[in-house]
Amino acid sequence: MKNLISILLENEPGALSRVVALFSARGYNIESLSVSTTQDPSLSRMTIKTTGSDEVIEQITKHLNRLIDVVKVVNLTDDQFIERELILIKVRATGKNREEMKRMAEIFRGSIVDVTDKTYTIELTGNENKFLAFLTAIDEDSIIEVARTGSSGLARGERSLSL
Repeated sequence: MKNLISILLENEPGALSRVVALFSARGYNIESLSVSTTQDPSLSRMTIKTTGSDEVIEQITKHLNRLIDVVKVVNLTDDQFIERELILIKVRATGKNREEMKRMAEIFRGSIVDVTDKTYTIELTGNENKFLAFLTAIDEDSIIEVARTGSSGLARGERSLSL
């Protein structure tokens, strides 16, 4: 089962590496990792997408809470949450393919953020299913390069990860 774990941690050198080392040492896989400072520059918010049984996720959460830099840990998948990711896709856009790529970007509510005489760079936000649908819909040979940010998420409603 996929889980999205949000961590509030001190914005200190080595904090990220200690969290990653914890996953590595115990043989847990990180599918995606996103981290940045919060409105409080002394704190960072880290979002980790991982898979595992309920018992494995409970162990991960317990180990994370023991780390000195970690302030708070929340498994967003315990309740309703919003998850988004950003993907940049550079595609070949020449001849009649150029108009088709523009149309596909519009269908998937993406933006063309860079244009050359031979390429488009398309930006999409959404979830993994949307990205897979887009990549399936366009010709695989048209794809030059793909970059993804990793998931970020927030709990819905009043629930929040804050002090």
